[in-house]
Amino acid sequence: MRESLKDLFSTSFVESFAIKVKKKYPAFNTEQFKSLIHDEAWEAEEFKQRIRHITHALTGTLPLSYVEALEVLYEVAPECRGIEHLFIPDFVEVNGMEDFERSMQALQFFTQFSTSEFAVRPFIIREQDKMIAQMTEWAQSDNEHVRRLASEGCRPRLPWGQQLPELIRDPGPVLPILTLLKEDKSLYVRKSVANHLNDISKDHPELVLDLAGKWYGGHPLTDWIVRHALRTLLRRGDVRALAIFGYEELEETMEVASLQVKRPVIAVGEDLEFSFMLINGSDQVSSLRIDYEIGYMKANGKQAPKRYKCSDKMYAPGGHKVTKKQSFKVISTRRFYPGEHSLDILVNGKRMASVSFVLEE
Repeated sequence: MRESLKDLFSTSFVESFAIKVKKKYPAFNTEQFKSLIHDEAWEAEEFKQRIRHITHALTGTLPLSYVEALEVLYEVAPECRGIEHLFIPDFVEVNGMEDFERSMQALQFFTQFSTSEFAVRPFIIREQDKMIAQMTEWAQSDNEHVRRLASEGCRPRLPWGQQLPELIRDPGPVLPILTLLKEDKSLYVRKSVANHLNDISKDHPELVLDLAGKWYGGHPLTDWIVRHALRTLLRRGDVRALAIFGYEELEETMEVASLQVKRPVIAVGEDLEFSFMLINGSDQVSSLRIDYEIGYMKANGKQAPKRYKCSDKMYAPGGHKVTKKQSFKVISTRRFYPGEHSLDILVNGKRMASVSFVLEE
């Protein structure tokens, strides 16, 4: 059973890939290739390090000519799908920085089988204006993978990717690209546009809110993008973000009562189960976004809050019982520390109720 992403690059994977290359390029030295990969550094390397390691092994065994090496990879790429083959576009990043046009053609082709979203970033840093023009062209492609690359490749804070400082400072140049994609029929592309705007909202919330206000209500596909693009601002209770979706400032007749946890003491690996009563004391149906916030105990003895969506719907006048549970099972992205934690309920961004509970080892 695979334990981590780096284990995708098993001995059998390397062997299989070498065979694929050999079929397309008979002069390929498979033994040298495998020897360059399985050196003294290999075992300690993580996923991205192994990608670059394989890239260097390919560079040492494919034709010395960049043009001829690309010809081999063009033949091999359609048989190499998935993130484990990111070293193919990475080959362009490592070897093709001085051959812009040929490298762009290669990245456009390779992204259809793995993704070129990481490999384009050094090109953007070096020649941003030229790359914005290229990505504007990609945004109009018939291929959804290429259109997604137009957005994902220039996300300023792409996870796993090199940050783009100039676009973090001023995201204006990418907005026309995102506008071209705002009604894209592909969910794969729309997710990228939403994530891109969510990235921008962390540095330029007003810019994204202005854009969202103009876009929302224009097309159902665009509305989906806007809702997902504003998720961070919605979780923060941003008044403008809430107003775009019709979440009004709460009346005094709205109340959260009887917030309680099923067990005040839970252990790591268990679920926190809780419930409360939402009371709409008005005579009107209200559009409400309910979030809950966990104050996680940290190693320094202080709490760090994280907010989660509970519900997002219309609530009729009267009382409504809400039940929820939050897992405290061990996961790779969060470490749990014992001690007192807090649970808060927020409605339309307003903190309405709070209770404490204890997490034990």
